Amino acid sequence: MKLTYTTEQQNFRMEVRQWLAENVPAEKLPTYDTKAGFELHRQWERKLHKAGFSMVMWPKEYGGRGCNLIDWLIFEEEYYGASAPGRVNQNGQLLLGSTLLEFGTEQQKAHFLPRMASSEDMWAQAWSEPNAGSDMANISSKAILNGDHYIVNGQKTWSTRATYADWAFGLFRSEAGSQRHHGLSFLMVPLDAQGVTIRPIKALDGEDAFAEIFFDNVKVPVEHRIGEEGKGWHVAMATAGFERGLLLRSPARFQQPVRKLVQLYRDNKAAADRDPAIGAAVAKCWADAEAYALSAYNTVGRISHGDKIGAESSLNKVFWSELDLLIHQTAMDILGTCGELLSSAPLAEEHGYWLNGFLFSQAGPIYAGANEIQRNIVAERMLGLPR
Repeated sequence: MKLTYTTEQQNFRMEVRQWLAENVPAEKLPTYDTKAGFELHRQWERKLHKAGFSMVMWPKEYGGRGCNLIDWLIFEEEYYGASAPGRVNQNGQLLLGSTLLEFGTEQQKAHFLPRMASSEDMWAQAWSEPNAGSDMANISSKAILNGDHYIVNGQKTWSTRATYADWAFGLFRSEAGSQRHHGLSFLMVPLDAQGVTIRPIKALDGEDAFAEIFFDNVKVPVEHRIGEEGKGWHVAMATAGFERGLLLRSPARFQQPVRKLVQLYRDNKAAADRDPAIGAAVAKCWADAEAYALSAYNTVGRISHGDKIGAESSLNKVFWSELDLLIHQTAMDILGTCGELLSSAPLAEEHGYWLNGFLFSQAGPIYAGANEIQRNIVAERMLGLPR
C-alpha cells in the first residue's frame, strides 16, 4: 500500500513542521512528574493551543482546529519527529475529551473542552482501586445521590497525574446493592474539593507519576456526571477504547524511537557482531512500527466511513505495549552495561534516553488494562472462544 496525501495535507504538514522547528525548546523540559516540570509542560501546552495545535481534530468552537484524523496522524508524525515535549494533559485531551465529544451534554462540552484544550484544566485518571485494578467492574467507591449533587466516598489508586492535576474522572458505584458492571456512574471531580486527599506514589524512576486519591464525603454536582445515572460502564468502555486504541499511542510514538534504534545499531557495530539476534530484533522493531502505522491509517479510514473501534482496541493495546518493550529492550542489549547509566551520569551522554524509555515501557503491559485481560477480550469477542 502506498500512502498519498492531498495538497492541503501536505501544506498542513509543512506548517506544523515549520512551527515546531521555530518553537520546540532547545533544552529538554524536566519531567512532568515533578512540580516544576509539570508547570513548564502546562506552559508548553498553552503555547500549542495559542498556535492552534493543541487538539487539531477537535471542532474550532471547543478549542480545536477542525481537522480530521488523517491530519492528526500527520501532526503526530511531525510532533514526534521534532522531539517535542511530552503531552502532559493527554488524560484529559485524548481520553476524557473524546468521551465528552461522544457522551457529554452541550453545556459540558462548551465548558470543559476549551479549558482542556488550553490546559487551563489539567486532568488525572481515577479508575483503579485497591481491589479493582484490571477488574474495574469490582469498583466499590460510592457516589450517593443527594438532591442536586453526589456524596462521594472511597479510594482510587495509581491515578496518573493526580499529584499536580486540577480534576479527575472515573467510575463510582451510585446504586446501592449493585454489582459488577451495573449501577456505576462516570463522574468528573475537582481535586481541590473539600474532602479530597492526594497521596503521591513514586514510579520506577523515583518520580511522583501516580497518586492515591481519598474521597471523604466529597460533594460533586450532578452536572459533572457524564452519561446517564448508573450507566457509567458503557461510557467508561468507550474511554478505555480511546486509550487502548488509536488515540493514546499514535504510530509516531513508536516510529521515532525506532529510527533512533536503527541509528544506535549502526553506531554500535560491535554489538551486532557480538550477537546476530540483535540485528533481527532491530529489523522486527522497524517492521512492526511501520505495520502499526499502516494499521492506524486503515483504522482512520474505516472510522471516517462510520465504523466504530470495538474489541480490536484490545488487540491494538497488546501490540503497541509489547512493541515498546521490544524497542527498549533491544536498545539496552546494544548498549550493554552503558545502558544502565542514569541520564545524570557523565558517561551516559545521550544514552540516558534509552534507560528512561526502558523503565517506562515496563508499565505498558499493565496500564490501559493489563495485557492478560486484553487477551481474554480478544479471545472471547474477536475469536469467539469460550470463557
